[in-house]
This record gives sequence, structure tokens and C-alpha cells, in this order.
Amino acid sequence: MVKVVGVRFKKAGKIYYFDPGNLEIKEGDSIIVETARGIEFGDCVIGPKEVGEQEIVAPLKSVLRRATEEDIRLHYDNKAKEQDAFSICLEKIAQHNLDMKLIDVEYTFDNNKVIFYFTADGRVDFRELVKDLATIFKTRIELRQIGVRDEAKMVGGLGPCGRPLCCSSFLGDFASVSIKMAKEQNLSLNPTKISGICGRLMCCLNYEQKTYEGIRKKLPKVGAIINTPRGKAEVIANSVVKEKVRARISQKDGDEIVEEFSIYDVSLISGGYEGTVSEDEIKIEINEDVDDVVVKQLFKEN
Repeated sequence: MVKVVGVRFKKAGKIYYFDPGNLEIKEGDSIIVETARGIEFGDCVIGPKEVGEQEIVAPLKSVLRRATEEDIRLHYDNKAKEQDAFSICLEKIAQHNLDMKLIDVEYTFDNNKVIFYFTADGRVDFRELVKDLATIFKTRIELRQIGVRDEAKMVGGLGPCGRPLCCSSFLGDFASVSIKMAKEQNLSLNPTKISGICGRLMCCLNYEQKTYEGIRKKLPKVGAIINTPRGKAEVIANSVVKEKVRARISQKDGDEIVEEFSIYDVSLISGGYEGTVSEDEIKIEINEDVDDVVVKQLFKEN
């Protein structure tokens, strides 16, 4: 077992483990750590604990010290400089007529590097831009192209649910999301209803997926013949959310009645269970105002 603390460098950013050594570090402390790109300022979000060696990325970097008042002042000075650098870079992008969208700027704690994050549809020749920026800032310049999900995480905003974006609020890592998840959760496959503001499938599709997968393994398909407390019946509808099936029961007098039963009160006689969705069952609902590119993006596993 290895003693570590969990550190974040950005709000809702990924949590990294560091070796606290003999320092008394607690959750909520601002600390200075050694990273692969130099000395960085971060916040301790997980207090000292022991984890297995398989959970850490070797070699484990160290916490250098708890942040001093001078460290905190320098950190906020860097944040102020980032705003100025953003404006300057926007002007230079316009001067060079580059087809790119600037998203964010970040100074390393020791000011050895300024990182400019941008999005673009393809490759961008920004060599002249880097020369101009290096002349202005007198330090190393890095331009890093990011994807649309990272853009949403950095910029933030409100999702279709009306709440702040999960990725910019609390999600440290992006989970893999696929169109099959939406189908297995019986959601509308209309791109406008299952896409986030980044244009990709909403991250929240992944939250309850394991629960849906477990229920679908016990949920008889429509058309299946089941044994119920009222006798043999045919499934005419089912609900993953309710964990129930609606079944048609034939009476001796020739009449039929329809009742709902919990999936835990029935057993399968013939037919099958819902299980996982096959690719053939996925049919996207396309409106005239939905671009083909948007639809293709949905089939990419995020």
C-alpha cells in the first residue's frame, strides 16, 4: 500500500495522486507539487489515504509544500495574466487569418510555459502565430488542439436539463457513451434530444446504464409467453423503469384481460429477454433540420 493525496489543478479536473511525504496535508489545502511539466499549484481534494500500487502511475511525484501566501498570490496573478493573453492571442489569430477557435489559456505555475487551447475542424499551420506569441510573452508557447467535449468542459454552460454541465461541474474524466445506451434506455433517438451542447451524446446516458443492463436481462420481450400469478400470458408491453410487463391473459370464456406484473413475479415460458440491443435495432429519428454530420457523430463512441 502507498500513502497518497488526491490533487486537482482545475475545477472538475482529473484527480492525480501525489506522495505527501512527511507533510501534514489535509483535504482543502492548496499545495505545490512536482509534475511532469514542472512545478504546479493545486488543491488537495482527497486527504491522505493508502491505495494499492496498481492504482498509481509510477513514478509517484511528490508534494513539495503547502502553498504559502506568496504562492497563492502568484497563482492569482497568473490567472489575471491568462485573461490578457487570451485577448492578445485572439488578435493574432485574426491577423494571421487562421481557422481556429481559441478556448482557454493557461500559465504554468513557474511561468515557464503558456498553453493555448483551441478547436479546429482540421490541421492548422500556426507556426507564425507561435513565433509572434513567443516574441510577446518571452517564454515557451504551446498550442494544444482539443475536442468538442473538452471545449464544453472548459467553457461550461447549461445542459438540456437546465443544470450546469456535468463535465464542467464534477466529472473528472469523460466516460465512454454509445448510441446503444440510449436505445437500451428506451430514449428517443432524436439527435436533438440525446446530444449535449458539445454535439456529442450526453454523458448522463452512462450514469444508470449498468442498472438498465441488469433489468433488461430479466425483462421478457414483447411477444414472449410468460407464467404469471394469474396463469399463462403474452407480453404486449414492458417497462425497464417500472420493472414491469403488461401481459394479455386469455380467459376460459374466450375473453381477454390485460394486467401489469413485476418482472420478479413472472417466469419465461417461451420467447426471450430484452438483453442487449443489436446494431440492427438502432434507427435514428432524423428531422429535416438535422445535419448528416451530427447523426454520424452520434454513432462514434465518445
